[in-house]
Amino acid sequence: MTSPESSPVPSAAASAREADTGLLAPGRPGTPVAAATGDLALLQALLDAETALTAALGAPDPVRATLARVARAVRFDPYDLATRAHDGGNPVIPLVADLRAAVDEDTAAWVHRGATSQDILDTALMLLARRARTHLLADLDTTAAHLHALAHAHRATPMAGRTLTQHAVPTTFGLKAAGWRHLVLDARDRLAGLRLPAQLGGAAGTLAALGADPALLARYAEATGLDTPLLPWHVLRTPVAELGAALALTGGALGKLAADVLLLTRTETGELSEGTGGASSAMPHKSNPVGATLVAATARQLPYHAAQLYGSLVAEDERPAGAWHAEWQTLREALRLAGTAAHEAAALTADLRAHPARMRANLGLTGGLIASEHLLAALAPHTGRAAARTLLTAASRTARAQDRSLADVLAEHPATPAEFTPERLRHLLDPAAHTGAAPALTDRALRRTALDTP
Repeated sequence: MTSPESSPVPSAAASAREADTGLLAPGRPGTPVAAATGDLALLQALLDAETALTAALGAPDPVRATLARVARAVRFDPYDLATRAHDGGNPVIPLVADLRAAVDEDTAAWVHRGATSQDILDTALMLLARRARTHLLADLDTTAAHLHALAHAHRATPMAGRTLTQHAVPTTFGLKAAGWRHLVLDARDRLAGLRLPAQLGGAAGTLAALGADPALLARYAEATGLDTPLLPWHVLRTPVAELGAALALTGGALGKLAADVLLLTRTETGELSEGTGGASSAMPHKSNPVGATLVAATARQLPYHAAQLYGSLVAEDERPAGAWHAEWQTLREALRLAGTAAHEAAALTADLRAHPARMRANLGLTGGLIASEHLLAALAPHTGRAAARTLLTAASRTARAQDRSLADVLAEHPATPAEFTPERLRHLLDPAAHTGAAPALTDRALRRTALDTP
């Protein structure tokens, strides 16, 4: 048997040719956004940006037909393009050379006519974002639908509301699930409302080599299927920054859901469980909340990518050195992370199981203390609010110290008004009876619908 030390080591070139398979991002492989943002997908977007340019410029039909036949990502070698991109600082330069070499002389004369590399790469990244967004919105819609069903089914299911990690007042699981859905729709609508513009300006954003015709912007946008820019945006990076922010919002919205699921699936809490859970390499009995874990992991990474994209707003002159280049991989990784989170969240919520009996049992852990706010309101008209608060504070400390119910302690307390019999105290301190407007708020939230898909 070969030892690890003596195992064959692939050459540097062979290793470099291997794709990033997502070995350290276990939620990513197989997701729609992963496929939509891979190197071949990016290469095809670059080629689509080039062919759209010839269409917008009015190239003859034979030229457009030739490019449609040749401009296919599988005909080109991404690794070769990547290594040759070093000299010019971007992959468009070697790609244009290869595309021109692959067509006849008449067609070659139309390739990349009047454009700069940034026009093509920016447009390609917007195409990549648009295609990834389609999958993101579908997964967010699925998640929202699952949460709608969950919230509706549990609109009145009582559970402990928790603040600063401790029991606060009773709420319902339906309201919690409706809140998750509300965040998902916030993220979904933000993504759906983004403008993803084509980029075209020529060397310094003046369209000088493109006929100096501003109307070309609309023709190019139509040919790509992207939005029409008001101006070339080589150094006006609002579209990228806003996309980064929307992706970070998506991660945060789904991360909130994941954080709650992780806490509520703890063995000690047991109010939720993932449908199947994940296995442990060492402990056969475990069923880990893997879906929520993968969502939480992506949510923690996305803010840093958004910050990097915001940093690139500081772009000097008419075309920047470094700021633009720093966006490329950052934006693609942000799309992948958000795509992973959305895909995992759709699967997670499809089979998320609520355990109402455990929720009810946990409500009783504090012996009625969780409903003390309600009792305070009932006592105040009889004793005055300050006296009622003093009474409940003292009784609560006694109940905790003696591990007794608050109702029993108050029933024996001399300051408790006679009208508050043991039976009435137990009713007033029943957490399940005091969830406030939670069911009505759930219904209100579930009437919200998503914006139309772009």
